[in-house]
Amino acid sequence: MSEKQSSKDGCGVCCGKVASVVPLFNPKSVAVVGATEKPNSVGRTVLWNLISSPFGGTVYPINPKRPSVLGIKAYPSLAACPGEVDLIVVCTPAKTVQGIIAEAAQKGVKGAVVISAGFKEIGPKGAELERQLAEEAGKTGMRIIGPNCLGIMNPITGLNASFAPAVAAAGSIGFISQSGALGCAVLDWCAHNGVGLSNFSSIGSMMDVNWGDLIRYLGDDENTHSIVIYMESIGDAPSFLEAASKVTPKKPIFVIKPGRTEGAAKAAASHTGSMTGSDDVLDAAFKRVGVVRLTEISEVFHMFNALSRQPLPQGNRLTVITNAGGPGVLCTDALLLSGGVLAEVAPKTIEELNTFLPAAWSRSNPVDILGDASPEAYAHTLEVVGQDAGGDGYLVILTPQAMSRPTETAEKVKAFGKIKGKPVYASWLGGGLVAAGQKALMEAGIPVFPEPDAAAETFTTLYKYKKNLEAISAPAAPLAKNEDRQKVRAKALALIDEVRASGRTILTEYESKKLLAIYGVNTVQTEIAKTEEDAVKLAEGMKFPVVAKLLSETITHKTDVGGVKLNLQCPEDVRKAFVEIKTSVSNNPKWGAEHFQGVTIQQMIKQDGYEIILGSSLDGQFGPVLLFGMGGQLVEVFKDKALGLPPLNSVHARMMLEETKIFTALKGVRGRKSVDIKELENLMVQFSLIVADQPWIKEVDINPLLASEEQIIALDARVILHDLNTPAEKLSKPAIQF
Repeated sequence: MSEKQSSKDGCGVCCGKVASVVPLFNPKSVAVVGATEKPNSVGRTVLWNLISSPFGGTVYPINPKRPSVLGIKAYPSLAACPGEVDLIVVCTPAKTVQGIIAEAAQKGVKGAVVISAGFKEIGPKGAELERQLAEEAGKTGMRIIGPNCLGIMNPITGLNASFAPAVAAAGSIGFISQSGALGCAVLDWCAHNGVGLSNFSSIGSMMDVNWGDLIRYLGDDENTHSIVIYMESIGDAPSFLEAASKVTPKKPIFVIKPGRTEGAAKAAASHTGSMTGSDDVLDAAFKRVGVVRLTEISEVFHMFNALSRQPLPQGNRLTVITNAGGPGVLCTDALLLSGGVLAEVAPKTIEELNTFLPAAWSRSNPVDILGDASPEAYAHTLEVVGQDAGGDGYLVILTPQAMSRPTETAEKVKAFGKIKGKPVYASWLGGGLVAAGQKALMEAGIPVFPEPDAAAETFTTLYKYKKNLEAISAPAAPLAKNEDRQKVRAKALALIDEVRASGRTILTEYESKKLLAIYGVNTVQTEIAKTEEDAVKLAEGMKFPVVAKLLSETITHKTDVGGVKLNLQCPEDVRKAFVEIKTSVSNNPKWGAEHFQGVTIQQMIKQDGYEIILGSSLDGQFGPVLLFGMGGQLVEVFKDKALGLPPLNSVHARMMLEETKIFTALKGVRGRKSVDIKELENLMVQFSLIVADQPWIKEVDINPLLASEEQIIALDARVILHDLNTPAEKLSKPAIQF
């Protein structure tokens, strides 16, 4: 692929980054710095791999102590090489790498793979070496993969600039791994199972070339049809998300990342913060850009198996053919639990199957053709159900019973293993009796799974890719009430600046609701009372009953200090509530009278609805994160939640809604009518704009947001700003900037 081809999609910096990565995988000449003949050394293995898998270019061994290495003329330095050098592979100690990169820059080298270890993975000293290395490479724009990596491969050209045992066969899957050891395991598995790759990259510590760079490159590579990633850390999250959002509409991306059970980063003080673990945020980020997350290492191999041999499913309806009821039932469980459904078998199809299957066949899906099914029965059944429009994919299961002929059955079935636009999978259960049949199917392009439930789960995982794309293609919703967003943003910022000018980082409830109202969020009428008399006067101006709440510039969780009094029916109730709130705060050992600035008087809203929380807190990698879920005082007990990244559009909002249990109630249950779901979606979009527009906001939540068939209204709100001395350039920005 030429540089011109590599940057045909997109523009600007992204195009330049894709073009700058091209020389790494399509070099005309490669120099191995640290080439040696020492047995089992990295320098020897890399050189041997390059010369034993010809890529059509020149290889220069660099070794100042030897005239030749492995029979090839060696050079004492990069400068001594007689021709241009496109790529260097560095296999020397960490302390020498900076000088090598400086020399390479003078030589005009465009790319480097630094296999050497001893950088940031060993601590501060190594991190400083890595910083110096990045600074040196940045002077000329040289792109570096690594350090501390296995190397790279381009199986299409034969390039093997790694110390892996052998180059992968040419195929259509691009594999990027942050673990060299896992990379070796995958390469060995692919070789054993006849799976080819279009690209292999061991990315190491990502000092320079990162996920985004490689995703963009593979997205433009015509030989790559899908991308599989093993990720230990995401690094530059915005770069990853931006690149993935551009590539997933064209090619699926599957990521396995460990760490799902690690403790989340220290929770923020808000309810929202305590409910947004970093791994949950990662899940939300992946969904937002169409990436499908894998959870087990076995899934990686299953992905390679399926992606390399069959098309992606366009729906989640699977047709199962089996000669045993038990495996069919287990497969059905796995299918339904993972989000798939059993395809409906059309009456016409059943009639045709009746003409050649035994009378006792199941007449439903799973299509149980009984234990004595012949090879011809298997093949004919797949042929017939393959013509039924009701299925999106097919799984053929065989258990080696006494009457079974596994190998002959495989030979018959493989003739019908190519159904346009629909995948065909197989699970030949057993060991030695089915081995020959498994091999025959795999060689014919039908992936064989060790268990039928693994096949079913792979089918639904692949379907999730198509489902995730719906969010990417959805149009953005307009700003509510057609107000100009710039004017709304400026008006809200003026309120925030006023609070900051007073030396505060916490907005009062009154100010918080005012901020929400600027963005079109419906809030309950709230008035400030500094004295008992003011409180009574305001209450009498409203319709009883009313609510009195603590007004404080420092206390955010009012219920914790007795700061909320509900259902006040008369002026005397209001006076009593005012005194009780003031006394409770004044006598609280943690707070005191100086934290009491009065109360707010609000209309008591009829609680015939559902309490929801809508909030945002910060994630260390992704910036602001949105939370939607069941609200109220028990929000942290039930933890019925969905996360998303701002800004949202209506489809993103709907996807968040559908992930929660409370959504079922919101649609109407037990005689209750549905809340206005469209209005709720729009409110979530507007709330996300607050977070996206106002970087000074550190935390914000509405709890509760009351949703009923009559209205959706914010009853309480809190906003916390960043510290006053935070530099503006250090404020967290949304990871979604595209």
